[in-house]
Amino acid sequence: MLDLSSVTTLFFDLDHTLWDFETNSALTFQKIFEEENIPIPLQTFIEVYSPINHACWKLYRENKITHIELRNLRLEKTFKTLHFDYSERLLSVVNERYIEYLSDFTHLFDGTFELLEKLQKRYEMHIITNGFDSVQFHKMRNSGLQPFFGHVFTAEQVGYKKPSPEIFEYALAQSGKTAMECIMIGDSLEADIEGALDLSIQAIHFNSHGEESHSACPIVHSLKEIEALLL
Repeated sequence: MLDLSSVTTLFFDLDHTLWDFETNSALTFQKIFEEENIPIPLQTFIEVYSPINHACWKLYRENKITHIELRNLRLEKTFKTLHFDYSERLLSVVNERYIEYLSDFTHLFDGTFELLEKLQKRYEMHIITNGFDSVQFHKMRNSGLQPFFGHVFTAEQVGYKKPSPEIFEYALAQSGKTAMECIMIGDSLEADIEGALDLSIQAIHFNSHGEESHSACPIVHSLKEIEALLL
């Protein structure tokens, strides 16, 4: 159960929480595949790519690979799993265009604007994201999310990734808040929820991609449920 008595501020994750990463990513690959005549059925590619991408992001959070290695590795592993014979040129083109095109797509989870319009009347709101500066700020602007949030704290900007305590401490300091005044809302149990709880920041787990159930904090499966918890 959440204790809202001292809460003034909400920290949101961006990808998989407000910005519909899976939909926008699939549309990005669809555009690239059409441009480059890549003969892999999109749904087949996405089914293989999605778990590989999640696994690579976990390695990135753990500082086991760099962001360049992340971008290359997830594609290489996917193409190899699908037995697709790719060239280094094609790999480079897909990587570059993926980063270039991704933020052009603006699908959000159902009810995003309705939720944020209600929450902003009661709470100060900020973003904490492990995504890269060059993409995240474009996502915020192009999707219409930017006006709802004060700060956008990125791992690239801060120098630490969730769940490292430093990124949460930085967000608290920059927003002038204490842990008891804040709630973290995100899709990743490891990065968002456990990272926040370790600093005594309350949390809501928006379980948008089927992570295991737990009792660490409230779990929701729609943004409408977040409204019910906070308002």
